Amino acid sequence: MNEVLVHSLGHDLWQTCVDHLAQELPEQQFNTWIRPLVAIVAPDLSKVTVQVGNRFKLDWVRTQYVARIAALLEKISGQRIAIELALAPREAVTKPETLVRNFERLGTQEPVSRNVVEEVPNTAFKNRINTALTFDTLIEGTANRMGRAAALHVASSLGQLYNPLFIYGGVGLGKTHLMHAIGNKLLADNPAAKVLYIHAEQFVSDVVKAYQRKTFDEFKERYHSLDLLLIDD
Repeated sequence: MNEVLVHSLGHDLWQTCVDHLAQELPEQQFNTWIRPLVAIVAPDLSKVTVQVGNRFKLDWVRTQYVARIAALLEKISGQRIAIELALAPREAVTKPETLVRNFERLGTQEPVSRNVVEEVPNTAFKNRINTALTFDTLIEGTANRMGRAAALHVASSLGQLYNPLFIYGGVGLGKTHLMHAIGNKLLADNPAAKVLYIHAEQFVSDVVKAYQRKTFDEFKERYHSLDLLLIDD
């Protein structure tokens, strides 16, 4: 078969599948999870490799969309098609990943340093964590399911994924609960961890005071010594 024709068939197959999903899914959900996907279709249409921007998105697409994508591709092509998910090549990611969903945006920037280990018992440090706000007590729903999954990733693999993690959303959707849950999970796994929960206004106030009093080195030492910093606005 002509190579150009094969390429066209593969492109048309995937595009038809995407068009169907655009009709089925809410616009924001489609733009977040389906539109960025890149598909590589085998010449005989027996396999489609779907490239995803990062590991978290890959896991989410696998659990939430792969079955529907496979069903649509089979219906459109009239044959069974294997679906394989893969991380997109690093050069294909042109900007920092931002996970956008119907209630929150999650992102990353510079990691918090973990270069200070103290002999003082953790109980002497006022972490301000509410021990009642855990993952077990969080009421999970469609609005916070992805946020909960991302928060669990952070708590279980501190400093390796989404460092830091940004949680954005409306009132009453569990943002503060998730922050405390991360802290509680980390402390449960590592009681010696140094965790601080602080409001954004207090953090800004600390910065201003450090400049005014010329104690910025002490300020940096304090915050850089933390294993986990939680800032709530």
